[in-house]
Amino acid sequence: MSQQMSVKPSTESLTAAARAASKGKGLPPVHLWNPPFCGDLDMRIARDGTWFYLGTPIGRPELVRLFSTILRKDDDRYFLVTPVEKVGITVEDAPFVAVDFEAEGEGRDQVLRFTTNVGDQTKAGPDAPIRVVRDSETGEPSPYVLVRANLEALIDRKSFYRLVDLGAHHEVDGESWFGLWSGGAFFPVIPSAELPD
Repeated sequence: MSQQMSVKPSTESLTAAARAASKGKGLPPVHLWNPPFCGDLDMRIARDGTWFYLGTPIGRPELVRLFSTILRKDDDRYFLVTPVEKVGITVEDAPFVAVDFEAEGEGRDQVLRFTTNVGDQTKAGPDAPIRVVRDSETGEPSPYVLVRANLEALIDRKSFYRLVDLGAHHEVDGESWFGLWSGGAFFPVIPSAELPD
């Protein structure tokens, strides 16, 4: 077994590799890296966007931001990936939380730009769709927007309430839906018939 494979993954090695990979402009090309899987790390992203390591919240926002730049989702699992190692982490819901948005234009010309808890920005549209999952028991909506490469942000409650004020009715597959326009695309939220009068 190689020396590299026998080393247990640590936040120190990940931090050093992530810093080295982040020296260029933009996000590191994690989709191009195929390092060996080095096991799981006791790291968790809670539903509210808080990152935990060994059960303790990571209190340094710059470290959370750094780790978020090397996050990748393969199938249904999440990993922190550097050119030399790939470690599994736990994500309770979505890895990011959309904590704010700006709206420009109206109706079909509307553009919604979201900002996440780690500073990413994404413009909702055909390449960054908004989707809403409703709890089968309570009907409570959980709205998401795609941030980048398979990674979504849960839209926080205050932002979702503001979004509802911008909603419109539009026909989708012969049925009227209440939803949101952004970037020339319509994203259904709830069938119009299910809205209270």
